[in-house]
Amino acid sequence: MTGPWNTATPAVITLPSGRRIRGRGRRHGLPEGQPSTPAVHLTGRRPPAPPWESVWIPWRDFWLPADPGEATRTLRTAYDRAGDERVEVCCGGGVGRTGTALSALCVVEGMNPEEAVTWVRRNHHPRAVEVPWQRRFVRQVAGTAGPGRP
Repeated sequence: MTGPWNTATPAVITLPSGRRIRGRGRRHGLPEGQPSTPAVHLTGRRPPAPPWESVWIPWRDFWLPADPGEATRTLRTAYDRAGDERVEVCCGGGVGRTGTALSALCVVEGMNPEEAVTWVRRNHHPRAVEVPWQRRFVRQVAGTAGPGRP
């Protein structure tokens, strides 16, 4: 266990529940400050392994995860770990796929999908969740709430 993000760490947002997540674009380089533990990579090709724990969700730019069910399970695990670890989600540019994943995490904590997208656009990036099928994925996450989940 490493502890949560420091609020001053670049690209870290605080979800309504108080959990902190870093959302970033891999093309922009690693922000200064604390390293993540773990990172969730949302890319079409497996990225080089960083020197910390990471998981890869195959997800092409402007599309959906190759396996939406597995992606949802991985994001739920990332959300659970964000309570006491420094979790980050990242794609190439840090906008569409990252914004979609952050919206899904907001849904996991109880927001309705439309509210989640609006919240992420306001708090992460104004163009987050770039295409209609990414919005559908956020709605799908809401439909897969399990026992004890909103």
